[in-house]
Amino acid sequence: MLQDTLADVLSAIKNSEKDGKPSCVAKASKLAKAVLEIMQSHGYIGAFEFADDGRGGMFSIELKGKIIDCNAIKPRSSVAADGFERWEKRYLPARDFGILVVSTSKGVMDHKRAKEARLGGKLVAYVY
Repeated sequence: MLQDTLADVLSAIKNSEKDGKPSCVAKASKLAKAVLEIMQSHGYIGAFEFADDGRGGMFSIELKGKIIDCNAIKPRSSVAADGFERWEKRYLPARDFGILVVSTSKGVMDHKRAKEARLGGKLVAYVY
């Protein structure tokens, strides 16, 4: 039984990338769509499309082979507008390498945009 749809989507992507597959299929959710849009804007994945199967839908995701690691952050830790550095050191391998995905009051965005907008929020995932 699935508990965390976002974690399942990111696991499917990571496993398919390691196997060298050109695409993968994963369960759909609103949060997963927002995270996939961020990953797409940073060039980690190609196009993705939603297919309604009558049970919530699925995403078909085109992979580019650029992801080393991606995962959901559990528990969803709170981060202040000026506290991203600590979490970057914890989840990302180097400075300015990869992204943290943050859920803010202005929507889901990467940590760089959240820093610029001086917004804090909840950490959702990391990708590099």
